Amino acid sequence: MKMVRTEDSVGHMLCHDITQIIPGVTKDAVFRKGHIVREEDIPLLLSVGKEHLYIWENSEHVIHENDAAAVLYHICKGNHMHGSEVKEGKIELIADCDGLLKIDRPKLHKINALGEMMIASRHGDFPIKKGDKIAGTRIIPLMIEKEKLEKAEEAGKGGSVFQILPIEPKKVGVITTGSEMYKGRIKDAFTPVLEEKLKEYGSRMVMHDICDDNHEMITAAILKMQKNGMDMIICTGGMSVDPDDRTPLAIKNTGAHIITYGAPVLPGAMFLLSYGKNGVPVIGLPGCVMYAKRTIFDLILPRVLAGERLAASDFISMGEGGLCLSCDVCTYPNCGFGKGAGL
Repeated sequence: MKMVRTEDSVGHMLCHDITQIIPGVTKDAVFRKGHIVREEDIPLLLSVGKEHLYIWENSEHVIHENDAAAVLYHICKGNHMHGSEVKEGKIELIADCDGLLKIDRPKLHKINALGEMMIASRHGDFPIKKGDKIAGTRIIPLMIEKEKLEKAEEAGKGGSVFQILPIEPKKVGVITTGSEMYKGRIKDAFTPVLEEKLKEYGSRMVMHDICDDNHEMITAAILKMQKNGMDMIICTGGMSVDPDDRTPLAIKNTGAHIITYGAPVLPGAMFLLSYGKNGVPVIGLPGCVMYAKRTIFDLILPRVLAGERLAASDFISMGEGGLCLSCDVCTYPNCGFGKGAGL
């Protein structure tokens, strides 16, 4: 591109959008990239502070910001998402369905480290709704060397930067443990909380058992729910280290593979995740899930419902950002809970 006086630009093609900003009224382009400047455009261009304009000169070695944004968009785009129209050199990615956002973080970091280009996104591993904005892409200058974009394409090989895992309705079995509930001494206040949390994602409890503090009874209840085709099984209570808290032992005795018993998250340190022989997740929930606004269960539930199989390393990385501040007015997920460095 080359710079010319605005008065001398008639007949030339603009190589970038010209934006007009009137505080509280508008912020939009008055002329778009590709517009051929006319004599009658000169007063408006001068009124928005454009005494000089950059006009397009074709070159095989550089790429315009709009075309560069399209390249970055295609590197980023995964399934169940689409792009916005390019505007002021930027393209945004929009979710096409409810789901869980997954980010290839090494690719994202590598591309942003190249310089003169950027990809900004919301946090991964959190649920999103259809229509939510996922990310935005653009280059920093008005144009960029073709060679640099080729490096971005190389860094993005082998799959897109972003993916959405759809969250579909699941059949859930809930096992309430504790002699106080089993013998009718107190009312079960835990199960209604779980039903509400499951409802947020379109899932529902279809089986419910109440067990005494007897690990064999709890094991039998889990096996029965597995046999009856539950997509997920949740055990409530009996998760501490007290001698009469037998839920972890009961889960282990089903033959389930324990991923973690304990996590660096508060509330929710005594959380347990395992997978049964049939691959169905079997979860042990500590008592805090019953009364705390948000806990580790809120961080893990959408990931499990999206079909993601978690590993021990997923929990280890939760320490930074794993402390809920229990604010008087809860704004989760628009807060720092669960959003540590690199998460």
